Amino acid sequence: REDEGVRQGGANFPRGTPHTMSLVSKIKDIEEEMARTQINKQTMAHICGLRAKLAKYKRELLLGDTKAGGGGAGEGFDVRSTGDARVGLVGFPSVGKSTLLTSLTGIFSEAASYEFTTLTCIPGMIYHRGARIQLLDLPGIIEGAKDGKGRGRQVISTARTCQLIIIVLDSMKPLGHKRVIEKELEGVGIRLNKRPPAITVKKKLKGGLNFSTSMKELTHLDERGVAAILGEYRMASADVRINCDATADELIDVIEGNRIYMPCVYALNKIDGITMEELDLLDEVPHYCPISSHYKWNLDGLLDMVFEYLKLTRIYTKPKGQMPDYSAPVIMTGADEHTVEDFCNNIHRTLIHSFKHALVWGTSVKHNPGTVGKAHVLHDEDIVQIIKKV
Repeated sequence: REDEGVRQGGANFPRGTPHTMSLVSKIKDIEEEMARTQINKQTMAHICGLRAKLAKYKRELLLGDTKAGGGGAGEGFDVRSTGDARVGLVGFPSVGKSTLLTSLTGIFSEAASYEFTTLTCIPGMIYHRGARIQLLDLPGIIEGAKDGKGRGRQVISTARTCQLIIIVLDSMKPLGHKRVIEKELEGVGIRLNKRPPAITVKKKLKGGLNFSTSMKELTHLDERGVAAILGEYRMASADVRINCDATADELIDVIEGNRIYMPCVYALNKIDGITMEELDLLDEVPHYCPISSHYKWNLDGLLDMVFEYLKLTRIYTKPKGQMPDYSAPVIMTGADEHTVEDFCNNIHRTLIHSFKHALVWGTSVKHNPGTVGKAHVLHDEDIVQIIKKV
């Protein structure tokens, strides 16, 4: 009976409720209709409307039928976030995630040749280049995880709390597994190695649709398609500005507003079991790092990629009249660039109010030290001394 329950949608979904089964049926019907419809300018608006319906039904399915006793979609594993960044290990069962966690952190996570060895989330801590990175070994996911199969909803809910995901793949198994995992994560609003599209949507009370674009020609959308999508969300009046060659899915992502854009590294594990020729073929996989978690091959290379993709910036503090403190850098995260003001707010939110200027040593200034203001952009391993107002 437990296996049957998993097939019907997992422990977190109400098993076989009419609402859930109806949503699954509607999603299947829309996907079949989209597959039958030839895509051209005449059918673009119809396809856009179908994509918007599909996104709405998938969101409802993910949230679950709370009226029927479903627990909702936000129930992940209860692991307190610590360190400067959080990274999740995601992959199919028996690809080596537990061995990788043990090799990187020294935390024991049971590893065996059979599937589903890890049944809960096991955290560990990595110390790399002065940063403390929390690493989560998540249970193996299966196809259909986004719909609640196995412990998919718990795994994916926890993955959404991470700043980066490492998708662990078995290099001796088909690379089609990579696409399956990407589809599961995309199905719950996680966008891997993408930036938010340059689209703005402002809902209005009246005035109809005001559509504009900076592009000479949009290849995936037109005004009728935009109107069809807005109609599914009952937005009769809105200002829509598109500054990229956007797709219907990207416009839907902006309207939904709950998408997470997250960096991802693909760890191709068990390279000790393949030939050099096969390893060369894997070079075509973007964002990948070949490793062997068992023999601890290239783990430093993986950590360097994680550090780079997290865009961590280390800033050393220098109290007046003292040497810089190299033992405990201030770690800046979450942006392409970090200013002196960001640095001050990272230390204490009131520090910027008494800020006069800063002395900076490092590659971000021409002369050492350089006197800079709060808008100055800092580089990795800069040394900063804050001068306060008298």
